[in-house]
Amino acid sequence: MIRFDNVSKRYAEGHDALRNVNFHLESGEFAFLTGHSGAGKSTLLKLIALIEHPTRGQVVIDGQNMARIKRRQIPYVRRKVGLIFQNHRLLCDRTVFENVALPLVIEGYRPREIGRRVRAALDKVGLLRQERALPISLSGGEQQRVGIARAVVNKPPLLLADEPTGNLDPELSEEIMGLFEQFNQVGVTVIVASHDLHLIKRLGHRTLVLDHGQMQSVVPRSGR
Repeated sequence: MIRFDNVSKRYAEGHDALRNVNFHLESGEFAFLTGHSGAGKSTLLKLIALIEHPTRGQVVIDGQNMARIKRRQIPYVRRKVGLIFQNHRLLCDRTVFENVALPLVIEGYRPREIGRRVRAALDKVGLLRQERALPISLSGGEQQRVGIARAVVNKPPLLLADEPTGNLDPELSEEIMGLFEQFNQVGVTVIVASHDLHLIKRLGHRTLVLDHGQMQSVVPRSGR
């Protein structure tokens, strides 16, 4: 599903965010990505989502070399990737329903299909009754759930989450991770960037460890 072959990323100011990174994830895997602040976790996720491009090396997703994707094809490739951020990035002047529906509206789905898919996604994250609410009226955990519903509403085969529980208490963090595991159980490939080493160890999924832009280790999934 995802393969990095000697991938490096240097930003314009000369900062090496990633250096000669190699790893491979099979379709349907769940993996954590961890490391200190500035280790390169966000950059790695951005390379997968085609938000950034590598300076050297190859990023291959589902058999496609991302370097060969033409600019006009990028939006179509991104439809296969669900993105979840720590700060939610919700539109404050739109309802929960409208926030979740946005990817489908952009893709040109018909209103009836949009309604069906949005309500199914909201039901999955336990927010069906809040579809008419504005994000500002929700708790932090609920806002994160809206972000998750928006990321999965078009049923992408790949889900990327960048510090999704960084602002949540341990109980809410457990609930959010439980949602990711549910999506993984139906075949979605999941990568979660996180600092929460206790949670990572407890859940026992495969773990990729970055240190100053280099992949230090790939810890196999442990039995649970």
